Amino acid sequence: MIELLRRFGGKFRRYMVIGPACKLIEVIFDLLTPLVIAQMIDKGIGAHDVNAVIHYGMLLAAMAVIGISFTLVCQKMAALTSQGMGTDIRGALYEHINKLSYAELDRFGTPSLITRITNDVNQVQLAVALGVRMLIRWPFLAVGSMCAALAIDLKLGMIFLICTPAIGLVFWFVMARCIPYYKQLQAKLDRIALICREGLSGTRVVRAFVREDHERERFAQAADDQAHTAIAVGKLSSILNPVTFLVMNLGVCAILWVGGIQVNVGELTQGQVMAFVNYMTQTLTSIVYVANLVVVFTKASASASRVNEVLNCVPSITDENNEPVALPQAPATDVDAPVPALSLSHASFSFGAGAANAVNDVTLELPLGKTLGIIGGTGSGKSTLVSLIPRLYDAGTGSVSVMGADVRTWPLDQLRRVVATVPQRASLVSGTIRSNLTWRDEAATDEDLWAALDMAQASEFVRNKPKGLDAPVEAGGKNFSGGQRQRLTIARALVGSPQILIMDDSASALDFKTDAALRHAIRERSMRGAAEGGLPLTTVIVSQRVSTVRDADMICVLDHGSVAGLGTHDELYATCQLYREICQSQLRREELEGQQGSAVPALAPSPVPAPGAPTAPASVCAKEGC
Repeated sequence: MIELLRRFGGKFRRYMVIGPACKLIEVIFDLLTPLVIAQMIDKGIGAHDVNAVIHYGMLLAAMAVIGISFTLVCQKMAALTSQGMGTDIRGALYEHINKLSYAELDRFGTPSLITRITNDVNQVQLAVALGVRMLIRWPFLAVGSMCAALAIDLKLGMIFLICTPAIGLVFWFVMARCIPYYKQLQAKLDRIALICREGLSGTRVVRAFVREDHERERFAQAADDQAHTAIAVGKLSSILNPVTFLVMNLGVCAILWVGGIQVNVGELTQGQVMAFVNYMTQTLTSIVYVANLVVVFTKASASASRVNEVLNCVPSITDENNEPVALPQAPATDVDAPVPALSLSHASFSFGAGAANAVNDVTLELPLGKTLGIIGGTGSGKSTLVSLIPRLYDAGTGSVSVMGADVRTWPLDQLRRVVATVPQRASLVSGTIRSNLTWRDEAATDEDLWAALDMAQASEFVRNKPKGLDAPVEAGGKNFSGGQRQRLTIARALVGSPQILIMDDSASALDFKTDAALRHAIRERSMRGAAEGGLPLTTVIVSQRVSTVRDADMICVLDHGSVAGLGTHDELYATCQLYREICQSQLRREELEGQQGSAVPALAPSPVPAPGAPTAPASVCAKEGC
């Protein structure tokens, strides 16, 4: 908590001084109030002097007005400080989270980061507000009341010295057992929030599998578990008020008893006894509020630690002092290509120390304007491998180079403008089609956007929208089908003329015909770029479809993160057992029998499927005219 105050409280320092100072003035008036009441009783009521009663009554009213005025100023200072710091902390958190690499984001997890930027910051805000308003008031009021009471009479002050520790002991006993419950309560509230998020975001899946009863039971169990903890806290807390008021009332009775005797013998006046009662009430009430502040600050301290954990996390991927990289000139011929578009040399990567390599010793080189297809089973490391190219992850060993320069030497902004990535999961944000397409280039014209949509096979359904490019996009693109979302994300990547396009299984929701048309349009774009004297478009396609990668200039077959084969379709079919098995599981017998080259080994006869068994989907030729 102190670290957050030191980091974000600088510009609110004057508010944090003015607020408590105003509260201190209010407390001084609160401490003077019992003395004024004592004088009113002794000199006004006791002496039957109406003027004295009116005089002291007006003084009390003036003190109340002044106290309220200073309280309002303190409230405003507290609001400015807490809201301002909360806004700054959220802004800093969000900015820092966007600097973190995939490795740090994987470590924290998205739900945890959302909780930290909302609930945890709210707890810190509450603590700051109460700190400005109450941290001075209640401790100072308790100490001041005790000192004022002792100054009136030491004998009655002994009652204070007995009652105050007794109440403090009760609070310590209760709070020592409540605070662990509060921590459990927060964790169980997080569990309820998680179940709600899963159930509401996956409501279609829940209903499709008729799991409504199961989800209701899950939620009920989490809610009951949280309720049991809350009841346990409530039972402990219920002890607090009765015992506190019992001690307070016993103390008041003792004061009235002893004070009455002293009034009879003339050692005290009636007003002084009433002042003593008021001071005792203020002291014990202050102890109650201080205990509540301890709970709030305990929760805020835990939340501040979670916030600091994110803010103090150093991004593993930075581009400090990296100079812009000069892009190679367009080669006159393929032979004259100065540098490869993409080069990996013994690149390996693992998720965390001690974990097995997700990408293991990959070496390949892709010339400018060529297409690399990456294929392999689920979990073979395809997405992780292509994430090394735009430096979403850093290779643990080996190197990854783009346009002849190691990706670690590129400014991240320039690298990710040269390399456009279409993620495996199509992600759109709320706004319009235009606002989503212009992420890479905000100055893109309508002509540029329509060209990208044409290439991504998305222009037809966009033109059918009443507002065209200005058609609304709901959060997550929920008002579009899966295939439409994928085509829009592909178009978004093509805006801004990238030199390398990575498509991470981003056509999985497209039919074979649209997939083939998309790849044909990308090849035409690459050839057109080279013909116009620019750099041809280099493409990396990740897919589990043989039909999608079979026409690539180079195919990389991955198996558990390692390269099982590297070459063209015909070469791999002849030499790579894993690739041959993938082809046999996806291609029709006629297509398999048409493989080139006598070096292709004879294939085992395809098993005849049992009646009613599903057949493998037929691939679609990607060549023109198919």
